[in-house]
Amino acid sequence: MKEPVVISWSGGKDSAMALYEVQRSGAYDVLALLTTVTADYDRVSMHGVRRELVQRQAQSLGVSLEPIWISKNASNEEYESKLLQALRRYQDRGVRRAVFGDLFLEDIRAYRENVLGRIGMSGIYPIWQRDTTQMAQDFIALGFRAIVICVDSRVLPASFAGKVVDQELLRSLPPGVDPCGENGEFHTFVYAGPILSEEVRFTAGEVVLRDSFYFCELSSEFRL
Repeated sequence: MKEPVVISWSGGKDSAMALYEVQRSGAYDVLALLTTVTADYDRVSMHGVRRELVQRQAQSLGVSLEPIWISKNASNEEYESKLLQALRRYQDRGVRRAVFGDLFLEDIRAYRENVLGRIGMSGIYPIWQRDTTQMAQDFIALGFRAIVICVDSRVLPASFAGKVVDQELLRSLPPGVDPCGENGEFHTFVYAGPILSEEVRFTAGEVVLRDSFYFCELSSEFRL
């Protein structure tokens, strides 16, 4: 019998690879994608992607989307409270563990375990300590497609926002920038791949600077 779990879902490549691995193992039944959404903007927190596009992702994945609504400038206390509320609902359905796409940040993993431990849950980290150069290559080789939607202006220029994650992108990253953006250098939106039944179509628009981050606006309206 498969273990019921939920997965922390940003819509980006690391969470997609984590989902790919748990589905490939055959040991888990993923009940929901837990996605933090800033209610004031109806967008994925930090990444800035419209909730509608992540909803289309979920439909293509065949997994329910569970938005965790927070206010803009939400405190850690607000985020944790809303997260635990959502997790408790799934505890009632037998869920005891949550999946995360973390790679090597020990402090982030310790933080997650601390929060989950408050309600007797723990985490699963299917891509933990995977070599990020190799994982970026594997992501592309498996047939995943993603677009860079958020860039830290302190480490990358605006020109990276809106680029497709491919070999050319990896070659163009400056020295010191993690190939998976694990240090927050960039974030992505996955629109196709082996775990999606159909491509999530969108149109990439203007790039804007907000709070030292460049965001590429993705419209849910697809235009050729």
